[in-house]
Amino acid sequence: MTDRSVLVVLFDGVQSLDVTGPVEVFTGAGKVTGGRGGYPLRTAALGTAPVRTTSGLTLLPDTTLAGASAPHTLLVPGGQGTRRPDPALIDWLRENGPRAERLVSVCTGALLLAEAGLLDGRRATTHWAVCDHFARTYPRVEVDPDPVYVRDGHIATSAGVTAGIDLALALVEEDHGRDIALTVARHLVVFLRRPGNQAQFSTQLAAQTAHREPLREVQQWVTEHPGGDLSVEALAGRARLSPRHFARAFQAETGTTPGRYVDGVRLEHARRLLEDTADGVEEVSRASGYGTPEAMRRAFLKALGTGPAEYRRRFRTAAPQAKPSLPGSRPATTP
Repeated sequence: MTDRSVLVVLFDGVQSLDVTGPVEVFTGAGKVTGGRGGYPLRTAALGTAPVRTTSGLTLLPDTTLAGASAPHTLLVPGGQGTRRPDPALIDWLRENGPRAERLVSVCTGALLLAEAGLLDGRRATTHWAVCDHFARTYPRVEVDPDPVYVRDGHIATSAGVTAGIDLALALVEEDHGRDIALTVARHLVVFLRRPGNQAQFSTQLAAQTAHREPLREVQQWVTEHPGGDLSVEALAGRARLSPRHFARAFQAETGTTPGRYVDGVRLEHARRLLEDTADGVEEVSRASGYGTPEAMRRAFLKALGTGPAEYRRRFRTAAPQAKPSLPGSRPATTP
């Protein structure tokens, strides 16, 4: 049996789900394979004392980092503790990270790898909210804010928090095949490959939620009706404010203008349809509020540097699902 031991690094301020999510996946794989494809798991910290997670839970390390042998997979979680990491932890990662056959980070754990110089010249991702900071702080790293996880050689980095589960499932699939990974995913009630990517969260989460209820309702309306009339006049009417007052209030409370917010929501809606459905480009453009494929193409080129067709080719995660036929309708035929 191949030794696929996993060592999980712990530190004060670690995100508990960054640890427990992947651990549950690896443990589940061992159960599904009857122990034949297990992942011997250990946790380690700089010292022997319990570490406190960002949620207040405490975790007791199995061993110290100094006493841990080189694992097959070294997993570095994220959390608030990555903001001012202990220099001794960075030194340990710099020395021991290259010894692992597989080096994995979850969420802002990528910042610890980058601080140790382990991501120089490599493509990586992290939580969408810190990608800009990541890119500015570590210019030698090619930061990609969109994927749920990124593989670059023997190094893998994931997006925020629950994306660690996605990455762990991908590693199990690589090691044991799709059937084992799918069984683990079903047990955990998660997607083997979740639809879309972390960019789908950026506009709604990056923009602040308005304080006043009418403006919050407008934000929700925009999200639910990207193909509707989302002009400032129409949205101001929904908020029962004058267009000028509405525009000022919206920007003051959300940190962005109504137009930019609408543009972001429409772009993300179009991206999800291209990733997850078999809808044609013309249908996607109408549903997303662009009106014409050319208008959508211009928006994609401006924001993403690529057209809708190329975006679909590159980022579609699985065979898209066609819309179900209505009862009594005849199936479409391909000419």
